[in-house]
Amino acid sequence: MQKDQWTVAALAFAGTLAVATGTAALAQGGPLTQVASFDHQVTGVAVTADGRRFVNFPRWTDDAPVSVAEVLPNGSLRAYPDERWNSWRNARANELPVADYFVCVQSIVPDGHGNLWVLDPGAPGNEKILEGAPKLVRIDLKTNQVTKVIHVAADVALQGTYLNDIRFSPDGKTGYITDSGTRGAIIVIDLESGNGFRALDGHASTQIDKAVTVTIDGRPLVRPDGRQPAFAADGIAISNDGATLYYQALTGKTLYSIDTAKLRPEIGEAERAAAVKAVAQTHVADGLWMSKAGVLYITSPTDYSVTRLAGSGVEKVLTDKRLRWPDTFSEGPDGTLYLTASHIQDTSWFKPGAPASIRTELFSFKPR
Repeated sequence: MQKDQWTVAALAFAGTLAVATGTAALAQGGPLTQVASFDHQVTGVAVTADGRRFVNFPRWTDDAPVSVAEVLPNGSLRAYPDERWNSWRNARANELPVADYFVCVQSIVPDGHGNLWVLDPGAPGNEKILEGAPKLVRIDLKTNQVTKVIHVAADVALQGTYLNDIRFSPDGKTGYITDSGTRGAIIVIDLESGNGFRALDGHASTQIDKAVTVTIDGRPLVRPDGRQPAFAADGIAISNDGATLYYQALTGKTLYSIDTAKLRPEIGEAERAAAVKAVAQTHVADGLWMSKAGVLYITSPTDYSVTRLAGSGVEKVLTDKRLRWPDTFSEGPDGTLYLTASHIQDTSWFKPGAPASIRTELFSFKPR
C-alpha cells in the first residue's frame, strides 16, 4: 500500500473550514465544508447511525487501488471491510474470480439495520459487464465482516446494465436499484432470497430524455467523439415510510415516483406503468436523497448546485463552484448532509489529456 495513494486531505472533520470568499452562493443550506479530498475518482458516500464515514471509488478511468474505504478520524483511508475484498485490479482480471472481489463499486448505502451494502455493477469503465461480477455485498458494521453476497442474475443485470444506486425498504427486506445503462429500469431485489426482477424496463420514466443536452458553463459536455452523457434512471430516493420511490434519469429533467406496493413481483407491468407519476420538472440530476426531515434533495451537476423538491418544481439550496459534478448524498446522525464531487467533466472521457486519476472531494453542509 503506497501512503500517497491512501492519504486523505481531511480539511474539516469538525466543520471549522470557512467557505472561501466568493466561491459560494448560499440559499437554504449552511456553508459548504470540504471534509476530505482524494487522489482518485469518488462517487458514493455513506454515513452510518454512529457517524462512521465511508466512500467508494469506481474503476472508470483508472485502476483505483481501493474500491471501498472507511475515512478514519485521523484522515486516513482504510480498505473496507478488508484489503482482500479490495485487491481486484483490472490488470489481473483473468486471474481473480469476479464473484469474490469488488470489481467496480458504484454505491455504498447503510440499510438502517446495522449493515453497509456495497453495490458493484461489475462493469469497469462503465462499459461491458464482466460475467458474474454484478452483485450486492452486505457488511456487518459491528463485526466488519461480509455476511452475504447476492449475485444479480444475468437476466436482471443485462449486458449494458449499470447498477447505479440503491435504497431499502424500512424493514430491510427489499432493495430498489436504478439501472442507468443502455436500457433503464428499476431493479427490485428480495434481500432475503436474493431473487430479483426488472420493473419499468424500457418505460419512458426510466429512460434518457433525448431532448436534454447536458451542459457545463453553458457549453454542451461532449466526448472527443461527440457523444454526450447518456445515463438512464440514476438518482433514487425512498420516502421515510417506505411507501414511495422517487427516481430520475441523469440525462433528463423530470422527477418521477411510484408507490412501492406497485413494485411487488406479482404486479403486472401494465398496472405498474400506469402507477408512475411525474412529480416535478427539475434539471439534469445525479444523486437524490430523502432526509430524515422528509425533504428531497437533488444534485445539479450542470451549475455546481444542490436543490430540493418544492411542489412541482425545485428551489436552490446552495451553489458552490467547488462542487464539480455533485454526485451522491448521505446523511449523518445530526442531520448533516454529505456530498461527493466526482468531477466527471474533468475526466479523460470529456477532457483529452486529463490524467487517468483525478482529484475529487467530499463535502458537507447543514440544511437550514
